[in-house]
Amino acid sequence: MVGEESSQADREPAGGSSWPARSALVLVVFSPVLAPIIGSTFNIWYNSLHIMPLLTEGQKQLFTRGIVTYNGIVYPVALVLWLWLVMSMRTAYHGLREGKSPPPEVLARARIRVLNLPWYAAFILIAGWLGCIAYFVITLGSSGEAMHEAVMFHLPVSILISMMASLTYGVFGVEILTQRLLFPVLFRDALPSQVSGAFKLTLRRRGLLWAVTACVCPVGSLLLLLMVRAQESAEGDAAFAIAVATLGTVFALGSAVMLAKLVLNPIEELREAARAVEGGDLNTLVENLRADELGPLIDQFNRMVAEMRVKERINESFGLHVGREVADQILARDPGLGGLELEISVMFCDIRNFTSHSAANDAPAVVALLNEFLTAMVEVVQVHRGMVNKFLGDGFMALFGAGATPEGHAAAAVAAGQDMLDVLEMLREEGRIHQDMGIGIGIHTGTAVVGSIGSPRRLEHTAIGDTVNVASRVEGLTKAVGRPLAFTRATRDQLDEQFSPEALGAHPVKGVPVPVEIFTLPPRSTT
Repeated sequence: MVGEESSQADREPAGGSSWPARSALVLVVFSPVLAPIIGSTFNIWYNSLHIMPLLTEGQKQLFTRGIVTYNGIVYPVALVLWLWLVMSMRTAYHGLREGKSPPPEVLARARIRVLNLPWYAAFILIAGWLGCIAYFVITLGSSGEAMHEAVMFHLPVSILISMMASLTYGVFGVEILTQRLLFPVLFRDALPSQVSGAFKLTLRRRGLLWAVTACVCPVGSLLLLLMVRAQESAEGDAAFAIAVATLGTVFALGSAVMLAKLVLNPIEELREAARAVEGGDLNTLVENLRADELGPLIDQFNRMVAEMRVKERINESFGLHVGREVADQILARDPGLGGLELEISVMFCDIRNFTSHSAANDAPAVVALLNEFLTAMVEVVQVHRGMVNKFLGDGFMALFGAGATPEGHAAAAVAAGQDMLDVLEMLREEGRIHQDMGIGIGIHTGTAVVGSIGSPRRLEHTAIGDTVNVASRVEGLTKAVGRPLAFTRATRDQLDEQFSPEALGAHPVKGVPVPVEIFTLPPRSTT
């Protein structure tokens, strides 16, 4: 991603045509159902042990009948309301899955709704449980019989504890499924964290919900048990206390697993992605759409990697034009005008008889021939730590000693020239170039200014000075001396004993007041 481009823009909807993707809305509908059933089961059990003994026979009948009536009415009503909330997103969801573009207002409403869906589930659960308190208090009061004072305390508190336990599971379950099934479709080209108009479930709010399940519910249940004044056996209290402790532990572990899935998993994904990027994998992408604080963090990470990927492509393309080593040098300093005075060896290489070959062949064949030759020669130059600075029609200029390892540049240039002649012969034998195609190589060692020249809007990295001019002239002298490789005394004086230069005499060079001594190397033995 670069600039305003979203890192999620290129994502495909998760699941494709799989059953979870096709049935995503149905799965979300049933995601919070199990939690209140567990809470109701716990509450009914508690009431049967501790509330029922405090009631009269008439109150017991009302209480038992009320459990069936209330659950038989509230559960269907709550489910229908929840079903409507979820299914109201079906136009946008199925339209996007089928590759259609729903109306913007429909998509906007669906995005806000899916972000608020955990809270809608929470409100429905809370309304159902609080309504339960009001319903049973009114129902028991309608019996006309005196009510035990402990009932008015234990009944609401026990229902509130059940509500808090089921609330966390319901909210976490809805969020996990919506993030996995609905987010990849509804937020294919948007970021959940940037959608306004939604009350998002933050990390802090999740932590509070988990604390309710892991701490408040089991501790509250045990405290409630200690305050029971019904005449029960110690064994009954102990059994119930063990059950509460067991259920509390299970609830706490279960909610911890869900919290880890919501919070720790994306952090782990970011950590693994960071390791991959550190290892050089710039195709890494964290595909985790989030509406909380982790959303912007993930998006920033994806944007950073995308920008690194673009910069790497720019560097690679830049390196193809000026050489990777030069590109690294330029990028390591300010890209302004200027240069350094360095002692270097400059090589000029030119193809002989190329004009006649060009006239006798069509343009594609000429280009193919030239590319074949230059590819092989550039590789030789790079093997000897040189860099091809610029291509000059059917030749090129190469610099030795202008990079990070300037030592022995004269010997490297001459050795490269020898190898270029060997490679030329190999290309001839393999029929990859014409048999009569030859080259001229001229080398001169001296001081030159190496750096960026041009204008502030258009720069070129090159070498300038007399050293460059003399090297060009020496390449031209190869025709006069009849040898494909020629170099000056300045280069000869820096060669070691592994070379056996042959003197070709002093020759006048344009721009130089005195004749220049020229040397060459004997042909290598072919045996």
